[in-house]
Amino acid sequence: MLREIFLPLVKYFTPFNIFRYLTFRSAYAAVTALVICYLIGPWMIEKLRVLKFGQSIRTDGPQTHLAKTGTPTMGGILIILAVVVSVVLWIDVKSGYSWIALLSLVGFGLIGAADDLLKIKKHTSDGLSPIQKLALQFVVSGAAAYAIYRITGPTATKLYVPFFKVHVIDLGAFWLPIAMIYVTAWSNAVNITDGLDGLASGLVIFAILAFSILTYITGRADWSQYLGIPYIKQASELTVFNFALLGACVGFLWFNAHPAEVFMGDAGSLSLGGVLGVLSLMVKKELLLLVIGGVFVMELGSVMLQVLYFKMTKGKRLFRMAPLHHHFELLGLKETKVVVRFWILGGIFALIALSTLKIQ
Repeated sequence: MLREIFLPLVKYFTPFNIFRYLTFRSAYAAVTALVICYLIGPWMIEKLRVLKFGQSIRTDGPQTHLAKTGTPTMGGILIILAVVVSVVLWIDVKSGYSWIALLSLVGFGLIGAADDLLKIKKHTSDGLSPIQKLALQFVVSGAAAYAIYRITGPTATKLYVPFFKVHVIDLGAFWLPIAMIYVTAWSNAVNITDGLDGLASGLVIFAILAFSILTYITGRADWSQYLGIPYIKQASELTVFNFALLGACVGFLWFNAHPAEVFMGDAGSLSLGGVLGVLSLMVKKELLLLVIGGVFVMELGSVMLQVLYFKMTKGKRLFRMAPLHHHFELLGLKETKVVVRFWILGGIFALIALSTLKIQ
């Protein structure tokens, strides 16, 4: 919005030309979201506490987590609010991709908020039923995927495989249902990972840093041609969205770091995971996201393996507890050590993913 306001005034005041530059708008999108979180965060946490929007803790989990019962939840609303304000201020309003990303974030956030409110009302860890949650996630992911197809055209259905020179698989009519399942899976993967103070928000920061680089180079014809990756003109403007999300996550982590003053709840985790999946569809990095978000894949995989092994062995467990971060806690590692080590893994996975851009 600021771009549309100030660029027409360049003929009167030349420095306004700075709003033309993507790097300037991206940097200040991050700063704006960060400042919003810092300013509104304490007030929102106190409001959630007064409303008794506290977290219910599973009694079958690590006993050290029982002390967290009643900690304000639904803090993901702070992330979404900061991103919405920042993006609306700093994007090129004609960017269709940016609006898809923003509306996807809000859409998944609303599903998560409904789930959180039901948990708070029932005073349990059960909110929406699995069927209800999946159905709503498919609606949002389907709408996002369809909108991406309308903007991108037939090339949207192509899947790019890292490490190969000829690396295009056209999914055709299967692309839409696969995209819906894929985005929904990422929404749930981040949701499952959000079990320790600062874990999910820190890992999303690494993932968004990687995506900020990817959206910028994918939207530049010269760099994308040099690296042998698909050039997508609309992708570059997503960098503004990514930096706004980065600033919001850093601002939220200020309050979410151990010992957490607030949890993001499903409102935050479902929206962050869903938007990662949507971003990967827009810049054709669906498979690369599996590397960038390697820790999320491990966490989701641990739950799936635990359930499968439990059924196959009629009651035995592969891990002491799933998801994986709880397994390491029950092995005796402190929560903060598990979080930092998973952050390190998240950074390594992001670097590995970026290193593949030239290995083709």
